[in-house]
Amino acid sequence: MTYGKRITWLEEQKNQSVRNFAPNKDIVLFDMDGTLTDPRKPFDKILIEPLRALSKVSDIGIVSGSDYDYIIQQLEYLLFNSEMRYKIHLLPCNGTKYYKPPSTPDEKHELVYSANMKEKLGKDKFKQLMVGLIEFLASVDLYRFPLTGHFIQYRESMVNWSPIGRNAKDEERAAFIKYDNSMSPSYRTGLIDLLKRKLSIRGLDVEIKLGGDTSLDIYPPGWDKTYCLKHFEGKKCWFVGDRCDSDGNDRELYELLKQDGRAFKTESPANTKLIISEDILKHF
Repeated sequence: MTYGKRITWLEEQKNQSVRNFAPNKDIVLFDMDGTLTDPRKPFDKILIEPLRALSKVSDIGIVSGSDYDYIIQQLEYLLFNSEMRYKIHLLPCNGTKYYKPPSTPDEKHELVYSANMKEKLGKDKFKQLMVGLIEFLASVDLYRFPLTGHFIQYRESMVNWSPIGRNAKDEERAAFIKYDNSMSPSYRTGLIDLLKRKLSIRGLDVEIKLGGDTSLDIYPPGWDKTYCLKHFEGKKCWFVGDRCDSDGNDRELYELLKQDGRAFKTESPANTKLIISEDILKHF
């Protein structure tokens, strides 16, 4: 898929030099996996109409632990086939990267901010982190799982570690998720506790959260999803996410905005549709 791909509605607007959508004072932020999409799946089109209604009164932000390329892959329909693209802010890696919306049909979302974990920790501590992760990966009993490759992914502002590998197929992911959820606390929650102890021995102070359904996100303290609010000073921010409990990576942003009644926990894209229609739009 090429970002420059044009579709009918964009062709009709080729002569439009400035978008007709003025920025709003509010922005509703959405997690991606489990909120707007099923994990690692394309955008759920049942959300088109509620999001369209929302875009008329509020800007929209996608704040995800995933990097830019995954957001583009999963939200292709929303970002290329809809006039809503002019109101959608992309916030990969918990908002430590920020892509502002385009203004014309020929523009892409533009990267205007990017934090760097290696610079934040320093080269020596970052190397300690990577060596510690590799050693931990080798020490954990993973024989029960399919090992598919691409276990550690550096995203510049965070590191993602997947015990089964990010190359896992749907059935392999499903088997791991079933095992993970069969334990209380979950298998990955147990890994977080172990990994924190291992890294603390190396003098590393980092946050570790559940990332999606099969991985862990590792980043400097304070670089959780509340980081994205730095980009929207002066706006009233709302949030919808699914991993708002325990070690979920939506928890901090959810709890912060929940204090003012502007955060909602969802269970699926279908539930997100109801939240937009019944809980958010009534405030505009």
